[in-house]
Formats: sequence, C-alpha cells, structure tokens
Amino acid sequence: MKDIVAALIDQALTTLRSTADWPADLQPAIQIERCKDKSHGDLACNVAMMLAKPLRSNPRAIAQQIVDALPASDDVVKVEIAGPGFINFFMDEAANFKVIRDILSQGEHYGRGAPKKSRVQVEFVSANPTGPLHVGHGRGAAYGASVADMLEAAGYTVEREYYVNDAGRQMDILGTSVWLRYLESCGETLTFPSNGYQGDYIADYGRELLAEHGERLRHSATDVFDGVCDDAPAGGDKEKHIDDLINRAKTLLGDDYQIAFDKGLNAILGDIREDLAEFGVHYQQWFSERSLTTDPDQVSRAIARLQDNGFIEERDGALWFLSTRFGDDKDRVVRRDNGQTTYFASDIAYHLNKFERGFDRVINIWGADHHGYIARVKAALQSLEIDPERLVVRLVQFVSLFRGNEQVQMSTRSGSFVTLRELRDDVGNDAARFFYIMRKADQATDFDLELAKSESKDNPVYYIQYAHARVSSILRKLTEAGDQWQAENGLANLSRLDQDVERELLVKLTRYPEVLASSAEQFEPHTLAHYLRELAGDFHSYYNAHKMLGEDATLRDARLALSVAVQQVLRNGLQLLGVSAPEEM
Repeated sequence: MKDIVAALIDQALTTLRSTADWPADLQPAIQIERCKDKSHGDLACNVAMMLAKPLRSNPRAIAQQIVDALPASDDVVKVEIAGPGFINFFMDEAANFKVIRDILSQGEHYGRGAPKKSRVQVEFVSANPTGPLHVGHGRGAAYGASVADMLEAAGYTVEREYYVNDAGRQMDILGTSVWLRYLESCGETLTFPSNGYQGDYIADYGRELLAEHGERLRHSATDVFDGVCDDAPAGGDKEKHIDDLINRAKTLLGDDYQIAFDKGLNAILGDIREDLAEFGVHYQQWFSERSLTTDPDQVSRAIARLQDNGFIEERDGALWFLSTRFGDDKDRVVRRDNGQTTYFASDIAYHLNKFERGFDRVINIWGADHHGYIARVKAALQSLEIDPERLVVRLVQFVSLFRGNEQVQMSTRSGSFVTLRELRDDVGNDAARFFYIMRKADQATDFDLELAKSESKDNPVYYIQYAHARVSSILRKLTEAGDQWQAENGLANLSRLDQDVERELLVKLTRYPEVLASSAEQFEPHTLAHYLRELAGDFHSYYNAHKMLGEDATLRDARLALSVAVQQVLRNGLQLLGVSAPEEM
C-alpha cells in the first residue's frame, strides 16, 4: 500500500510542477509511514512539511494543493490533512486483499526490490586461519550472511568476501608451531614455546606432515634452539623466544619452510571453508592478504599514493601515516625502519583494492574489539581521495553461552574456546543462525542452549517454523479427507475474511516488503526476525480461534488462501536468515 500512495503523491507533484509554477527540480524524497492511530487513517505522508522551506509557504496550504492534485484511485477511500501538514490516507479494505494474490503469484519473489544499479561488497568473518572458528565468529557469520542476502533481496548486486590473513607474524607462529609438533612426531624432545599455538589440532597437522614428507624437514632440537632467547616464565621473553624460533625455522628449512607454513594454513582454511558451508554461509571471493605484496605490490603502491597526497612522513627510517590530522590519538606506522610493512599498511591497500574493483559501497563486519580501527581506516580512504562514507563498518558484539540461568563452558579439543561446530552439533544450524541475529549485532547476546533446543512457543525459531509447518498440516488434512483447496475460489471470495484477526494478518502481510527493505538498508536482520515472530504469533492466534476446515467451502478456501500467503512470507523471510522452513515438525 505504501507504493500505491507514493505513486499517487508522485503524480500529484508532477502535476503541480507543470501547473502551479513549482520549480522543475523540486524532487523531495517521498516518505510514507503507517498511522499508529487507525482513526487518523492507514498511511501518512509529511511531504508538505518537507516542501515548506523551498516553496516558502505554509505546509498545510501546500498539503491542500497536493491533495487537490491527487489522481483518483479505487484504493483510497478518503484523504485528510492533519496537524501541521500531514496528509493522511484511508485505504479501501479491498486493497489489503490484493496482497494475497500478489504473494501467491509472486511466491519466493514477493517482497524483493527492483534491481538497483549499485554493487555492494560484504566482507565478514575473515578470521585469521590459525584455528577453528569459535562461537564469536559464528555470530559474525550469521549476521554477515543475512545482511548480504537481504541486500541482494532488496535489489543490490552483492559480493560476499572472506579476507584471508595468510601473511604476517601470526601465520609464521602457526607455521613454526606446526613444524615443532612435526619434530616431536619425528622423535625430537623439545619444550614447546608458551607463545605457540597450543591446540591438539596443531599436533595432528605435525603428524600429517611427517606422513606426507617423511623426515625431510627434520632438524635436531639442539640445532633448532641454538641461540634462541629463553622463554617465559623461565626468566626469558616469550615474544622474542617465538620470533627467534621463527627465524631459526626459516634459516634451517630454507625454501622448505613454506611446506610447514602451507600445511597449517591450508588445513585450517579448509576446515573454515567446510564449517561455514555447513552453516549455510558461502562466499564469491576468498581474498589472500599475500596477494597484496606480490606482483604488483599493492601495499607499496598504496603507501606511495599516500606520500604523493602528503599524508606520509619519514621518521628515523620508518614511514608514518599522519592519522592525527583526522583525529586519531597518534600517527600510525605503515613501513618499519627494517623495510617491513605493517598490518595497517596491508589494510589500506586492501581497501583501496576493494574500491578499485568497482564497488559502490563496501560493508565490513568486524568484531567489537576493532572499534578503534574504524576511524583510521576511514582516514586512510579520505587520504586516498575515496569518500569514506562509502565504507560502512558494523561491529558484532560478544556471545555468552548459557544453559538456562547458568553460564556454561562446552568441551573442546583445544580446551581454550568453544567452536562453532560444537555449537551447531548441540543446537542445530537453524537455532544457531536465528539466535545469533535475534538482537542488534552491536549488543552483547546471551545464547540459551536449552531454549534453542526446546519445542515451545518460547523458542522463537521453533515458533516460526511451527507456523509454517502448521499450514502444510492443514492442507494435508484436507487432502486426507478427500478434498482439495481451490485457490481461485478462495481468491474470488476474500471478502469473506471479515474477522479482526484476518484484517490484522492482511495488514501484516502488506508490511513485509517494507520491513525487508528497511532491514536491508539498516543492516538489521533482527528487525526481520522480530517481524516473522509477530506474523507467526498472529497466525497461531488465528488458527486457535477459527475453524480452518469448516463445511463452508467458500470461507474455507478464502482462509486457506490467507494461510498459504502467511506461509509463503514466513518461508521467504526464514530463507534470508539462513533458516529452513519445514513442512512437518
């Protein structure tokens, strides 16, 4: 109905631009809102108040001009001017019935927006490939996938990307950790570094490395630890200890170092890919950080461009990005005095690469601990003469696991964190996907494991899925009774739907396209989730209060048309949230 009213107002404005000497370039954004008080109508528009300043006129007088220019419409019963200049529309009830026909004819396409000439990239999860995904990564995955799917449904061309941090010190720590576990598998006795990766999965990779390459990579523990700084807490420095071990690994292994490095990287990245795919999360692009420093060297090019624009300063042999010019608390190193570039330099080059690929808007979904990083990345974009507003960053807060009222820890192979796979095994994909996005992403969330598995109305995902399955059950019962739903008969007799709950369901169904559009534009899948829960609740109330398969075939078919429309919208919405819509429960 909003589209109907918006089109009527647009036609009225076109008429007034040609007949009332209104400026030809007067193109106000038409905003339609639902009236909270039904006595004020169904829909309201504030366009007259938006035009008061440019037209230098009283908004009520402008509203009257617009009302007088409105074309006739069978969908509108009455139009009133209210308050300071609101235009209120009272819609014909028959307009609500059209939504059922629209839903049944459009099916899975109902609610989707028209194609837009805008390319959007959504980058999410992008966890360092140093271990399995944990429950915190799971929330970012569920949120990012839903945001991307909703934007696509709203009409945008969307590309989903995972940024693979396959370079830098952390990856060297991983590669060296795998190599040390390999040496243990070879029979070498050594004290594993306190700052190495401790999980049992690292030992697994070490054993696999031995099976694949034999003793090709073997060196004695004495040679490995020769000249290496002592570890902490044995009076040494754990950071220098691991860095010395990395250097020894590279020195002793030479080109073969890449074998140990790639073993850890490829094994963990493969596990991440599989884990996410099983979670219903897929990407068009897995972007390698290492590719930024190969031919051509995009990191050096980005730094040179910043230099040319006057935002790089050399100090004691190092290059600093002058981020304090943009409000940062200190300037940031992009190239150290030893010639090595920093993580921040790679991030600058990566974002430059994104926009050079032609994306109109880039959406980064980061963990909450990256809050302080947003301003400096936007500052770098501005320094590169890229509009920083084209970058949108959404932060995902932490997840706490509960079983009832008690916070719990689940067992894991590494003993240090709860994996996404363990959570999925415990509660299932559907509950995990839905519970992750029930609240705003920037709010910490408590994940109740028992509630997620319960078959009750208190479990929102079960409650919504049950409403969907309930419609299928009604249709099965009709077939089992030797009868069949006559869709066209139902559509021809929608006027029989005269109960208050039926009218409320109709209005709720007309809201789906606007809820989807708003959820997509605001990057808020929780809004869509809440709408689906409300729609399911209204349907359950309707089912419990009215007989669906009565002897009156005309009323029955009309009610089934409404029920099937509800089912279709539930299915469409659940699909965008990565949740299945079962036919039986």
